[in-house]
Amino acid sequence: MNVNMRVLVTDTLTLEPQVAAHAHELFAVLGDPALYAYENEPPPSLEWLRARFLRLESRTSPAGDEQWLNWVIRLPTSELIGYVQATLHSSGPATIAYVLSSKFWGHGLAREAVQAMLSELTAHYRVDCFCAVLKRENFRSLRLLERLGFSPASPAQHASREVEAGELLMWRDLRNLA
Repeated sequence: MNVNMRVLVTDTLTLEPQVAAHAHELFAVLGDPALYAYENEPPPSLEWLRARFLRLESRTSPAGDEQWLNWVIRLPTSELIGYVQATLHSSGPATIAYVLSSKFWGHGLAREAVQAMLSELTAHYRVDCFCAVLKRENFRSLRLLERLGFSPASPAQHASREVEAGELLMWRDLRNLA
């Protein structure tokens, strides 16, 4: 597995491979209550987040069947505003996720960051199939995924993943594009 993550640069953003040293800055971003309107909860402490990021720095699951690729998102001002992440599975699609500070919603930055990650995964990790899970009522995230070429998963794809009631599985398969 390729674990030499690169810094990704777009017109507006820089995506840095996430390391434990980012925990302090990201902890402040993750304290935004708007981020938890649909799911999850803020990290319990800075120490917990730092320990989690340290584990993720291995870039590989303990069993070796997953590769963990996480980037933090920075503005040109150096302000850290969120993260994008992908879990590459030894079989099946890569699972993606993203979080962006609510004060930056609606400016196209999440789309730019996720697209940069998808392009990196396609070009340098040979990923051609992606999935994402979201709460059905999270229309902002649904629109973002649709703009990035994701569509609702088929019943067969849905059955192959553990998706809770009230969640939607979105799929993007580049193998079917001609």
